[in-house]
Amino acid sequence: MPPVRATPWPPLHHPAGARAPPTAMTTHKPRQFYIHGLTLEGRTFRPSDWAERLAGAMSSFRPGGGRGGIGSYIGYSPYCVPQVVDGVKCVLVSEALKGIEPMAWDFVMNFARDNQLQVAEVCVLPEVLPGAPRSPAP
Repeated sequence: MPPVRATPWPPLHHPAGARAPPTAMTTHKPRQFYIHGLTLEGRTFRPSDWAERLAGAMSSFRPGGGRGGIGSYIGYSPYCVPQVVDGVKCVLVSEALKGIEPMAWDFVMNFARDNQLQVAEVCVLPEVLPGAPRSPAP
């Protein structure tokens, strides 16, 4: 049986063309996506250090650009961070990476597509302030 090809999520190119850079009137938090270390068939992706390798390749894409020399430090970019979720290796990727370097964003998302990895948008629930009334359960 031939492998199932899923449509990459998010779409790698916006249908309306390139998005306008954020302005004071269009400020919004960039979306975030988890690339799970599970294939679309449910198999664990190998090698076991894939998440660290992918995030390491993206480590120079950071706010203010990469810094080299004595003052630099080794670490992951805040836009591409390896994590473990429910015992599965993942990479948390911020759409802000696209604004810094569109080719880096395409590289990461094409990596997920080419390896048939599961990709899910992070759903952030609104915060409940301490002491704020909670809505009753349905």
